[in-house]
Amino acid sequence: MVFNRSLLARAALGPAAGAVLMTFMAAGAIPAYQMYSVALAAVYTIVVLSVGLLAGWSGIWSVGHPAFFAIGAYFAAYGSGHGWTLEAVVLGAVAAGGALGAFLGYAGARFSVLYIALLTLAFTTVTLELVNRWSSVTGGDQGVPVLQLRSALGLGTFFGGGTEPQYLAVGAAAVVLALAVPARASGLRMRLVAAKSHPMAARTVGIAPEAQSSLSFAVSGACTSFAGVLLGLITGFVSPDPFSLSFGISLIAACVLGGVGTILGAVAGGVYLTWSPSLSSAVGLEQPVVQGIVLVGILLFLPGGVVPFLDAPARSLLRRVRGRRDAAPVPTPEPSADLTPAQPASASGGAVLLRLEHVSVAYGGLKALEDASLTVRRDEVLAVIGPNGAGKTTLLNALSGLTGNGRVSGTADFAGRPLLKARATARRRLGIGRTFQHAELFSELTVAENVLCTRRWITARDRADVAGLLRSVGLADVADRRPAELPFGLQKRLDLARAIAEKPRLLILDEPFGGLDAGERALLAQHIRRLHADGTAVVVIDHVLDDLFSVADRVLAFDFGRTIGDGTPDTVLDDPKVRSSYLGTVGGRARLPERANERSMIRLRGIGHSYGGVVALRDVDLDVRQGTVLGVAGANGAGKSTLAGILHGTLRPARGDREPAGVVRTSLAPEGRALFKTLTLRENLEVAAYAAGITGAALRERLAETTEWLPVRLRDRMSASAAGLSGGEQQMLAIARALIVEPDVLIVDEPALGLAPALVDEVYDRLVGLTHDGLTVVLLEQLLSRALSVCHEVAVLHEGVVAAQGRPDDPAFAALAEAAYFGGTPTTAVDTAVITARTSQVNQ
Repeated sequence: MVFNRSLLARAALGPAAGAVLMTFMAAGAIPAYQMYSVALAAVYTIVVLSVGLLAGWSGIWSVGHPAFFAIGAYFAAYGSGHGWTLEAVVLGAVAAGGALGAFLGYAGARFSVLYIALLTLAFTTVTLELVNRWSSVTGGDQGVPVLQLRSALGLGTFFGGGTEPQYLAVGAAAVVLALAVPARASGLRMRLVAAKSHPMAARTVGIAPEAQSSLSFAVSGACTSFAGVLLGLITGFVSPDPFSLSFGISLIAACVLGGVGTILGAVAGGVYLTWSPSLSSAVGLEQPVVQGIVLVGILLFLPGGVVPFLDAPARSLLRRVRGRRDAAPVPTPEPSADLTPAQPASASGGAVLLRLEHVSVAYGGLKALEDASLTVRRDEVLAVIGPNGAGKTTLLNALSGLTGNGRVSGTADFAGRPLLKARATARRRLGIGRTFQHAELFSELTVAENVLCTRRWITARDRADVAGLLRSVGLADVADRRPAELPFGLQKRLDLARAIAEKPRLLILDEPFGGLDAGERALLAQHIRRLHADGTAVVVIDHVLDDLFSVADRVLAFDFGRTIGDGTPDTVLDDPKVRSSYLGTVGGRARLPERANERSMIRLRGIGHSYGGVVALRDVDLDVRQGTVLGVAGANGAGKSTLAGILHGTLRPARGDREPAGVVRTSLAPEGRALFKTLTLRENLEVAAYAAGITGAALRERLAETTEWLPVRLRDRMSASAAGLSGGEQQMLAIARALIVEPDVLIVDEPALGLAPALVDEVYDRLVGLTHDGLTVVLLEQLLSRALSVCHEVAVLHEGVVAAQGRPDDPAFAALAEAAYFGGTPTTAVDTAVITARTSQVNQ
């Protein structure tokens, strides 16, 4: 942690306010009967701060803090009756609260917010029951007095219910508030927020969410127990009444009112808790009623809390004074000059850094990765390719320890040490860095904090190093921005910066080129080459093959969880197995109906769409003609699912026009089926019908017709749960659900995904059969050869652009389509001839 003048000034505000308040108390400016309320507000401030920071920084909402409060108070009562010193009582209460908090935090880390709340609720219930039954210590319902506590450090003797504890409470609250200010700027807070924001990404930078939850709960419980000691001293008597479950709810209300996770909000909450009984008496309503009204009002009109609401105008004024308006555009910086383009990657001859032998990952009965073996040398860039579902991401997850509940077998050595048994957090310390396909960043941290949180203790040197790293990747000008304020390209740079912050020996990149424009991809390639030149080994997967191959030394191909090819970038696609994994192999063309007419059902003109800066489609022109099967082929990430949503009408394009020919009913069978697994087959169909307004006799008629389309083995199981179906059966049910609304155009997204070849043939046979009944079908398919075999017309998407379009019965189109699939249309006749020869070889 770095202490600067601004931080020290803010930290000094609490002690300064406490000193002023104690001066007024000593001078008699605060009436004696109000001094108790001031001290009680100080105690409540500590409790609200501990609850609010636990919720704001760790995402844990606790109703168990009345129990910690009670533990501290009863420690004071017991210690005062047995000759303990003040310091011994405080240490005992803090240790007990911290230990119990650590246990609750660790036990609840694997549960959702609801279950953690129930766990803390049970903790309070058990504690209160123990207080009532352990009457020899607690006095049961009658309570127990707090007599006096003598300080071993010479602070004097504090009599229960006297004025000395009131000064002690105000001073203690001032110190706690002062400590909270640097804690907010510390690595501890960053790591807590990171673990809350994205637990999986946090593990890859060495942050264990369970440990962070345990630590934060321990600190919160210790602070609350300390406040309980102060409560016992200022009241002079301890009974179970102040520690009820209703007080726990009041604590949460006070946190929300002041502003969750804010320091001044804790002060506001403490004041509210102290004087809410007086407010209830003034308005003539019960205290729970008044608290409910106040809480509802805050949630409706000031959802962020009172302090953030009042703070917003001040921050806005400060921005205007500095000339930084909220509407200012986010800069698009460029990297510093120290990022000089390195020489292209060359074949590596270094020692082996990583060795995998016969590694498999299974989820239940599904083997996502099977018998994978590979080696990565110390300065090598290894590219891993394969179609969607091939097992590439599972391989990366196995390397970074993110397989979840998957069963991992085989052996892996990293720098001579066993890897598969190591936790994900330990792999970061071993020297493995990881990025994610969608740049999984910590949304509540700034750009700089996203990188700083990789350090356990932040020093001035760390901040300087991070500033230099951000400057090298072109993020120095946006270091104080949140990730959500940045375009996707800068988010990808931040993800890379976080991964390389500690100079890993192995860098794992998950689809780093996806969603970037040509300039951003070229810049990323420079970063990879620089890392390569510095001796960092890189394992990278992507579907943008031209950019991927430009940085790779060696390429490994996967399909169905197995290794199917290994070679250099200029030779790996010559392997028939590798080409067919992308393009597919089909024996012959399906018997399609003759095209009756060329009437357009849906016409797309100039369609473009983006997701948060990620361009999914660019200037797409497409006609869906009546009675035909239109195929849209492309690799994963080409934009097929986005196009499906626009054709269906459920997704409004950012640019361009969707022009239906009158009233056209469309229906979508989405990628992944999206069935309601807990419902029966019949109920899945009925839900779709109800959504379309089909009821009564019309529903019964449509159910009968749609059920008849299904194979016999499904017709006989209409009352069975959809979860019990095989993948192919689920796909046919998904298509039937789309058919029940009698669409004019049926859109099917990736119907073959994850299916065995025999089931794929059955699904496609039934789809082709629908076209003979006059239905128009749009088929979005990853396997190019499959699309060419079952479609009247095929459009090839590449990086959101229609790179080729034509009819499969045109002999020249297959070569053009293949070239477009892998990286754009051929630039010369020689390219076309080569690819045509390759296609002929694969189809023989």
